[in-house]
Amino acid sequence: MFSRIITSVALLILSVSMYSQDPDFHIYLCFGQSNMEGSAIIEEQDKLVDPRLKMMATVDCEQTKRIIGNWYAALPPLSQCHVGLSPSDYFGRNLVANLPEGVSVGLISVAIGGCDIRLFDKDIYQDHTALYGDWFKNKIEAYGGNPYERLIDMAKTAQKQGVIKGIILHQGETNTGDKEWPLYVKRVYENMLADLSLDAQDVPLLAGEVVHKDQGGKCAAMNPIINTLPQSIATAHIISSQGCEVSADSVHFNSAGVRELGMRYAKQMLTLQGIDMKVDARDTNSNH
Repeated sequence: MFSRIITSVALLILSVSMYSQDPDFHIYLCFGQSNMEGSAIIEEQDKLVDPRLKMMATVDCEQTKRIIGNWYAALPPLSQCHVGLSPSDYFGRNLVANLPEGVSVGLISVAIGGCDIRLFDKDIYQDHTALYGDWFKNKIEAYGGNPYERLIDMAKTAQKQGVIKGIILHQGETNTGDKEWPLYVKRVYENMLADLSLDAQDVPLLAGEVVHKDQGGKCAAMNPIINTLPQSIATAHIISSQGCEVSADSVHFNSAGVRELGMRYAKQMLTLQGIDMKVDARDTNSNH
């Protein structure tokens, strides 16, 4: 009798858990260094967003009145408090503009300007937390001292409400010239899948090129290495940065470049889902 009660309670809990997970709430994890963190200027056209696009706060932020683990309208900045516009912004905006109206999107972003990709390796991240002094340490501390763990913790919270559909990465400047980079990324990606009980076939990895050589990119030599990633990860797809406008430092994309790159991420993700991209969120914003 007692065992039947326990079984019934377990089934009830399971059914409630399954019911609360909305298959039409699509979650995307975003990580990387400064371009993903948000280095471009937030302009007026970026200050309106479709209510179907949400972001989960990954740091407490007094400036934006956001608290870790809660969902908010996905207005930039999406990662830390005092950053700018990121490709993740227009990745999300273009997804909701092209997905059915009943589908909403949630973005979870953890990114640290200047970081080595191995800062996201849960076994050796501590070897990569002191690259640039206090400002760098403070950014890591905002994520509880362990950016990877913060991203996974937030993702586990989100999984109770929606379904993780993909991971987007923009990183590589700090690892320019390191041919082992694809293997570092593979390790991080496979750890993410394992820690979140995800199947690679259901959760592709989209990785963007750094500033292209056609824009005088100082780290453009990294792009041929980035482009080898699908040789290590069968479910990885590369997003070209060719023609994306840049800032004066030739390392960071400007606002227009970020919007273009974000649109390209979205177009690739939609293509993988069998959806043709018909609406450009930049055109929608300009009509407001």
